[in-house]
Amino acid sequence: MAAHAAVPVRRHVSTHGWGLPVIFGVLYGLYATTVARHGGPATLGQLWLGLISAAVLAGGIYLLRRHGHVLPRELRAAAWGTLTGVAVGFLFSLSDASVLSSSGLGLAFAVVAGAAAYYLFYTHEDAAGRPAPY
Repeated sequence: MAAHAAVPVRRHVSTHGWGLPVIFGVLYGLYATTVARHGGPATLGQLWLGLISAAVLAGGIYLLRRHGHVLPRELRAAAWGTLTGVAVGFLFSLSDASVLSSSGLGLAFAVVAGAAAYYLFYTHEDAAGRPAPY
């Protein structure tokens, strides 16, 4: 008797990997467009600004969620802090704030988000970097 051929396994499409980044990206892009309008009428340039900023943020979140586990916890926390700081600093710069104040606010958010991410990763992993058994 011949052996049975292996049945190919169908991959289940899940929104777990891309659903959250898309939601955050769309909300970020809408907010960026709103801030860039300054109360005036919407233009095509502002639409492109919102679309590009939404795609960049969603791509960053997707990459960190999908491939961040290969980084050590310190670099992963720094990556999340950097993404947060850049996102907040960019939104603040759209409100015609100075480069120095936008950079300062972005840096402050990056430090706080990086420290919070490090604390979260440190308390939820064992020494080898695997998720805690609880």
